[in-house]
Amino acid sequence: MLALRQIVGSGLRLPVPTPTAAVSLVRYTSSTPTQGAPTKTKYGPLKDEDRIFTNLYGRHDWRLKGALKRGDWYKTKEILLKGADWILGEVKTSGLRGRGGAGFPTGMKWGFMNKPSDGRPKYLVVNADEGEPGTCKDREIMRHDPHKLIEGCLIAGRSMGARAAYIYIRGEFYNEASNLQVAIKEAYEAGLIGMNACGSGYDFDVFVFRGAGAYICGEETALIESLEGKQGKPRLKPPFPADVGVFGCPTTVANVETVAVSPTICRRGGAWFHSFGRERNSGTKLFNISGHVNNPCTVEEEMSIPLKELIERHAGGVTGGWDNLLAIIPGGSSTPLIPKSVCSEVMMDFDALVEAQTALGTAAVIVMDKSSDVIRCIARLMEFYKHESCGQCTPCREGVHWMNLMMWRFVKGDARVAEIDMLWEISKQVEGHSICALGDGAAWPAQGLIRHFRPEMEKRIQSFREGGLAKATA
Repeated sequence: MLALRQIVGSGLRLPVPTPTAAVSLVRYTSSTPTQGAPTKTKYGPLKDEDRIFTNLYGRHDWRLKGALKRGDWYKTKEILLKGADWILGEVKTSGLRGRGGAGFPTGMKWGFMNKPSDGRPKYLVVNADEGEPGTCKDREIMRHDPHKLIEGCLIAGRSMGARAAYIYIRGEFYNEASNLQVAIKEAYEAGLIGMNACGSGYDFDVFVFRGAGAYICGEETALIESLEGKQGKPRLKPPFPADVGVFGCPTTVANVETVAVSPTICRRGGAWFHSFGRERNSGTKLFNISGHVNNPCTVEEEMSIPLKELIERHAGGVTGGWDNLLAIIPGGSSTPLIPKSVCSEVMMDFDALVEAQTALGTAAVIVMDKSSDVIRCIARLMEFYKHESCGQCTPCREGVHWMNLMMWRFVKGDARVAEIDMLWEISKQVEGHSICALGDGAAWPAQGLIRHFRPEMEKRIQSFREGGLAKATA
């Protein structure tokens, strides 16, 4: 998904539920954060009993029977009967921020839908168009834990009074879409969704819509355009989707992970979720670790865990050891890279990475060791953004094209040192001057390269020049 512009206590543990307890009525514990709790200084590792996604690796049955055994659909009727205000209150207490890249406070965003009705139906749209290079968390949820997402759709939809949810899934995700459709059928047959969902008196439908693999459709308004059968091109805002969204009706577009964690937040209490991570960066998070590591993986961990610990604990460390590390892209391809000196200390949360002049994004950690040609890596990403630009905005259409041409000349060194500043200037003309954030996503990798690896770029240019002179004098 597109990385957008940047805008402690605990609850009681629940008993292990049984299938017959899926929609039972029980009394809830308070979710008010404990006052005077000691300030945490260490984050991670996450205990197994605190994991939300308990079938992330597909080791258990992903169908309804297995989901019920793992605690999905437990007390769902009770949650729905508590009402929209209670659900929103728990989500706000949890401090949950959007897991799709922007990090906008979820409770506030969902609350935008609770305006006096003007007769139009309201909709929830789930963004499952996971096209950000390096990101592979949402597909694991849909493939191995689809009922968690479906239940999340129901609860999130109830919080905003939505009539239905549309799950817009990337077209290449064949197995994920297939499993999701089977799970939806099971939920309908069990009376968990549809008319009188879970016996609560609330009617709610869930539909799957398969996209055609366009990265730009990860932007919420382009996704809505595609869902309506049009070209996937971003809309001007305002009006925002909460006022005029899909089919001209109030709509909230939310990420898969954001929606999928909402049932657990409601069951275990917002204060429980808030107890993880730093202030303003609370909760657990799915991290994707790929590239030059010994064990590439997707793992659920506590927010604010140090980046170095995350890689060494779960990914087996950098190939060749930590001293062999060159740089890391911490949040998917659209976030600026950071060098080893920053990686050694930085924490994996929204605020810490902004301070490091990068972003958490989708938390897709791409590791590059010293065998990497970092200039070529960024050039390849630039080629991707040039290909995926919808061409609607002149700064993005023309600027990313020129950045792509320049980056491939920098790969060879066939450029002048002054052109490094020219590349920086072009990136600044693209950043913040397009309808959506694809322009930002294209500009930031180039800016990160120049910020931290300008000497390498100058050295490449000097080597090319010396090689040319040697040939000329031979």
